Amino acid sequence: MRVSLDDKYSLTQGRAYLNGIEALVRLLLVQRLRDQAAGLDTAGFVSGYRGSPLGGLDSALWAAGEHLKRHHIHFQPGVNEELAATALWGSQQLNLFPDARHQGVFGLWYGKGPGLDRAMDPIKHANNSGTSPHGGVLAVVGDDHMCKSSTLAFQSEPMFMAAGLPVLHPGSVQDVLDLGLHGWALSRFAGCWVGFKTTPDNMDANASADMDIDRVRIVLPEDFEFPDGGLHVRWPDAPVEQEARLQIAKRAAVLAYARANRLNDVVLDSPAARFGIAATGKAWLDMRQALADLGIDDACAHRLGLRLFRITLPWPLEPEGVRAFADGLEEILVVEEKRGLIEEQLRDLLYDLPDGRRPRVLGKRDSQSQPLFSTAGELSPALIAGAILARLRQRAELADAVAQLREPPPEPPARLGGPLQRQPWFCSGCPHNTSTRVPEGSRAMAGIGCHYMVTWMDRDTETFTQMGGEGAAWLGQAPFSDTNHVFQNIGDGTYFHSGILAIRAAVAAGVNITYKILYNDAVAMTGGQHVDGSLTVEQLVQQLEGEGVQRIALVSDEPDKYPRGLAERHPGAGLSIHHRDRLEGVQCELREVSGTTVIIYDQVCATELRRRRKRGEAPVAERRVFINERVCEGCGDCGVQSNCLAVVPVETPLGRKRAIDQSACNQDYSCLKGFCPSFVSVHGGKLKRIHSGDPGSDWPELPQPSVPALTGPFNVLLPGVGGMGVLTLGGIMGMAAHIEGRGSLVMTQTGLAQKFGAVTAHVRIAPSQQDIYAHSIPRAGAQLMLGADLVVASGRDSLARLAPQARVVVNSHESPTADFTHNPDAPFPGHAMEEAIEAASAETHFIDAAALATAIKLSAGKKRHALVRLAD
Repeated sequence: MRVSLDDKYSLTQGRAYLNGIEALVRLLLVQRLRDQAAGLDTAGFVSGYRGSPLGGLDSALWAAGEHLKRHHIHFQPGVNEELAATALWGSQQLNLFPDARHQGVFGLWYGKGPGLDRAMDPIKHANNSGTSPHGGVLAVVGDDHMCKSSTLAFQSEPMFMAAGLPVLHPGSVQDVLDLGLHGWALSRFAGCWVGFKTTPDNMDANASADMDIDRVRIVLPEDFEFPDGGLHVRWPDAPVEQEARLQIAKRAAVLAYARANRLNDVVLDSPAARFGIAATGKAWLDMRQALADLGIDDACAHRLGLRLFRITLPWPLEPEGVRAFADGLEEILVVEEKRGLIEEQLRDLLYDLPDGRRPRVLGKRDSQSQPLFSTAGELSPALIAGAILARLRQRAELADAVAQLREPPPEPPARLGGPLQRQPWFCSGCPHNTSTRVPEGSRAMAGIGCHYMVTWMDRDTETFTQMGGEGAAWLGQAPFSDTNHVFQNIGDGTYFHSGILAIRAAVAAGVNITYKILYNDAVAMTGGQHVDGSLTVEQLVQQLEGEGVQRIALVSDEPDKYPRGLAERHPGAGLSIHHRDRLEGVQCELREVSGTTVIIYDQVCATELRRRRKRGEAPVAERRVFINERVCEGCGDCGVQSNCLAVVPVETPLGRKRAIDQSACNQDYSCLKGFCPSFVSVHGGKLKRIHSGDPGSDWPELPQPSVPALTGPFNVLLPGVGGMGVLTLGGIMGMAAHIEGRGSLVMTQTGLAQKFGAVTAHVRIAPSQQDIYAHSIPRAGAQLMLGADLVVASGRDSLARLAPQARVVVNSHESPTADFTHNPDAPFPGHAMEEAIEAASAETHFIDAAALATAIKLSAGKKRHALVRLAD
């Protein structure tokens, strides 16, 4: 099978390997192609604001820029979600005027859960106003159900409902492509925006998907009569008339479209069905995985009298499909995460049925009113399997059939897992290692961004606000507190997004507060994108001066780069410029100034600076710092000074010493701030590269393994830390399976992996894509674990996913945790972690990958021996 990385955007049939983010980009291209085929001249418009699990969408759109340009699709990142939604509103008004160059603009707005909250005002206005007949808008929201990269766990459906948007909920990457087309068609037909709920399970998953642009067949309802004037945007348009059109006519149009296109449908039925299961999105896939884990295939489902109802439009539920599904059933189990939105609607829609025909509806509680599926957290196949099995056991006539089912895997023991965890931390050389310090006697408040992590560090920083509210909490405390002053951290991205309003509010209130604007020139939390609408430092000073800030201090690691006379040009704010070594003194000075003051801390994000150096876009540092272990006394002051994980422990016969991990060091040099004599600086030198001999020499043939027959999903768990290549390895395995024509799904769980946090790839390979249900490997479902990091591999979540017969290979190299930055004697119980892994698996191999890699590189004349031994 011949493949290209461009397949995901260029193919019009066949299959391609892509993730959910890339599927959203492709979706735009397919809509344009389908419009062209239908004789329509349309264009596309995309705007929104990044945030996990949609954090990489803007990067994917920029990368696909040439494809978008050829198809008249314009991407304009929003400064914030509210303004982006307003821009989408405007895109639907284009054809109200005579100068439009296209017949319509199909739009895509994106944001994570908090962004939807923020944009509700324009979205409500735009939805009431309506879409254009050949336009339409998808409002794509990323929900973080487990709060892995957010400050709150989010569920977007209630907000969509409040704004009157019908909601589509895709479960897989293929669903993103298919339901996205339905979303625009529904938006055009009903004249309303359409909510599109996504989760990390489909956005962070890579899968093999069908690229046929004619795969989705749109059916326009024939049983709906449009009101006078239609349903679309117009001008003028009275608000009361808009409300009536939205709540009555558009709602009826949505239901008609759902009915005609069978968006909610029975996908498995039995001759004498008595027990029904309804689910949507991720919960649908987890439910199908639960049935597979129990051993319930289609034939078994028939014997058990099961009927499965797949819901892709969870609000508003279409009544006719619901009643057809419920016909003849005695009980319906609703499987959905968070609030019971489907369950409540089902009860309402079935309420009028006669008692003898009205099935019992269960979901958040069972038939005894005991908790069943929680409204908090997320569901798992194991939990769902237990609930299904319990309901089936209530039916005496099914006793023999139920006895043949497999038991769901048990809850893992409370003590399962090793003794250490990976705590996310600032990157090596991160500006926040210095900028978030506060002088003794002061306290600070956090905000949104990488610097939020300071709240679990020893930096006198407590509490936080939503994005753009930084410092406003102090307005409600200051009149009643004996504390005279606080510091407030705020990132440059947040400042441009909405934070300037919070500073304006502080000035207006006259409170004593110092904002530390962390000017890092990149949005590191979501991948190093540039800050949208970025101002230069001097423009920032001008703006703050105009807002009435009392005093501004500019702190930088390179103060000499600013032009002479800069301070004199801004006398109104008393601008002063300092080296970052003077930060504590500057803070002490500003906390004594009445009113609102600002420190602009200017230092490029360390990770982004590292990328720029590799690309030749920034000068390479000419200085390398080392620690002489003969002089080092292991006091740990270098870690305390730098808060940096590139400072690592080294065990020697004379005790624990310290070293600089040169592969991780970003040349920030904060570790030198103490009074340690063990440091050695090398100026002008370069790290020596270890060559493994003649690249043209023959490499040995490795023995080929015997490959067992693949009869179902084979699951490989890849736990590690960000930067270890876990995502790359998962991508290679997934693409290899795709090239072989197999079913392939790779789900990555990153969270704060970019910040030394855990990262895990769930690789699932099967004979066909239809054989794979849940994105994550279910409990006790992994046949193989390749652990890049001993700490993450020995964690509770990793070990709970191992099957009893699992084979495990783990890197035993001891990579330190964040504890070492402030505790020179922090233990690393590697033996205990190895024992935990061995106890949970059938066969375990520990390899010090760092030592092995070095040995192979150094054994230029022994390649054959080293490689064959590695293969064995």
